[in-house]
Amino acid sequence: MFWRKKKPKYHAPQITDANFNELVAKSEVPVLLDFYASWCGPCKILGPFIDELAEEYEGKALVAKVNVDANPNLVQHFKIKSMPTILFISDNKVAERFQGLVPKPNLEEILNAYIEDPTVS
Repeated sequence: MFWRKKKPKYHAPQITDANFNELVAKSEVPVLLDFYASWCGPCKILGPFIDELAEEYEGKALVAKVNVDANPNLVQHFKIKSMPTILFISDNKVAERFQGLVPKPNLEEILNAYIEDPTVS
């Protein structure tokens, strides 16, 4: 037939207590982590933007999600108090932290700055 098949939806990788060291701590590219909860309204708004960024920046930056309900060790380690919380990690350090909704263009601008110069903060 002549209908268009929908492209499968891309999902940002899930970071867990178990795979954090392997995927984030050893990352050689800047990292954006979205701490979210399935019951959080603003997280549901931000989630599709994070998925889009993960696809767009694949290979240039790691854009991933952390479910706060399933990963208490990461929540405790990063002292996450509200959702969504966005962390930018560069050179194995938390470079920036945002709470609440952040527009996609702002996230792109920050990611681009870290891709161009990982020491920006």
